[in-house]
Amino acid sequence: MSTTPNAADAVPGAAPDTGGVDTGRLRTALDATAHRIVYDQYGSGSGADDPTGRELRLISEVDRAHLVMLTERGIVDAGRAGALLDTIDALRAADFEPVRDRPMPRGLYLAYEGWLVDRLGQRTGGVLHTGRSRNDLNATTVRLRARAPYARLLDEVLALAGVLLDRAERYRDVVMPAYTHGQPAVPISYGHYLCGVAGAVLRSAAGLLDAGREIDVNPLGAGAVGGTSVPVDPARTAELLGFTAATPNSVDAVASRDFALRMLSASAVLGVLMARVARDLTWWTTEEFGLLRMADDLVGSSSMMPQKRNPFLLEHIQGRSSAALAGFTGAATAMSTAGYTNAIAVGTEAVRHLWPGLAGTEEAATLLRLVVAGAEPDRDRMRARARDGFTSATYLAERLVVDGIPFRTAHHLVGETVLAALDGGLPLSEASRTQPDVAGAAAGYPADWLDPETVAAACAHGGGPGGTAPDAALIQARSELASAEQEFAARRTRWADAAARLTDEVAKVVTDR
Repeated sequence: MSTTPNAADAVPGAAPDTGGVDTGRLRTALDATAHRIVYDQYGSGSGADDPTGRELRLISEVDRAHLVMLTERGIVDAGRAGALLDTIDALRAADFEPVRDRPMPRGLYLAYEGWLVDRLGQRTGGVLHTGRSRNDLNATTVRLRARAPYARLLDEVLALAGVLLDRAERYRDVVMPAYTHGQPAVPISYGHYLCGVAGAVLRSAAGLLDAGREIDVNPLGAGAVGGTSVPVDPARTAELLGFTAATPNSVDAVASRDFALRMLSASAVLGVLMARVARDLTWWTTEEFGLLRMADDLVGSSSMMPQKRNPFLLEHIQGRSSAALAGFTGAATAMSTAGYTNAIAVGTEAVRHLWPGLAGTEEAATLLRLVVAGAEPDRDRMRARARDGFTSATYLAERLVVDGIPFRTAHHLVGETVLAALDGGLPLSEASRTQPDVAGAAAGYPADWLDPETVAAACAHGGGPGGTAPDAALIQARSELASAEQEFAARRTRWADAAARLTDEVAKVVTDR
């Protein structure tokens, strides 16, 4: 007998089975991008990374540039170079299928080269490695491999900065308390907070751009460690592969993977920032604070407690933002065990920490961007917390200082005024008029002079939320963002143009052979 449920078996009044999309309180599914990031470990594995194919494609890309250069220099004749290039392109089109099943007792590259020799003969296939070592080849391919994850990370960092600045402008008038030691401190705006975060994100973007300049230097030509007597032209292969220059020293070319440390370092600094912001947002979204509300597609429910709206993406941000710090520690530790020459501890063991470090940071930035874009401040609640937290007290003390009272004395008097306000259940503005030593200063101001909005607007110096400072900060940040986007776009265009140019040069050699 079938046990498949049907309409007759349904419980009267029961909610339909929607696969967990509609929990009763939450009516929408989790944001699709967030779902991919946080639940990827449950995927089927389709489209999984193919390390063999990826590495062979990078090796063969370097081979194409190397053979074009060898032909132009007259080191290898066009006939043999053309045959090799034609065969390599066919192998790339076949996704290297003929190589995948070969024995690899001495590694992937030699199995690949061996297949070319078997296919074309020693006289043709054997010239591929002329003036080159696996050492400088590996130093080159790892830089090419870094381009894609590095670009994805920078894309997300710059997008995060853009969203932060957009929301900073939108919420520039939403007054809230700034917190120190977990307590209300002074009135700012939610937009002012977000603009401050954006400034730090942009500094991390600058650090990543700087670290990325190191992957734009071509190590090819350095050989095993001491260069080569073959008159190769590293500047030409640099041009064909989209690098900006060739490494001037062969030892440095094969010994260094400093770019991995610098990328991880810049990512780790960003990760610390994102974890701190996630901590703030976690507190502000609690029922107790109630300053922010997340959209349904950015929160989770509970499998047991139907009332819950869990901002669990913030916990994923905190977890994933530490990936680069862990990666930096692992990579730096591995590198520190090796001498300054080509070393497996550096080129393989240290560099393997780069990929999860960049990926984790990218995912944390993506999630934070979604959260910032989808978080709505509760204006009334924010204002009430700024008022009830006596965040105008510092401003009151400063007004007394302007009237000639020493600051430490003013500090004490306002402290007594806050205590009187608490005892009498009064707002600070009213309590200030009941204190004899403070009432004189309060007498000359209107009734709203200690409202959080008034005080925030008055704090126009030192980069505060008042006056022209917010406009100036936004203008500067947007200028920095535009500059970073322009630099990054030029770098990506150079990489793409070089790939197209290399394909054209390969076609010429193949045609002219």
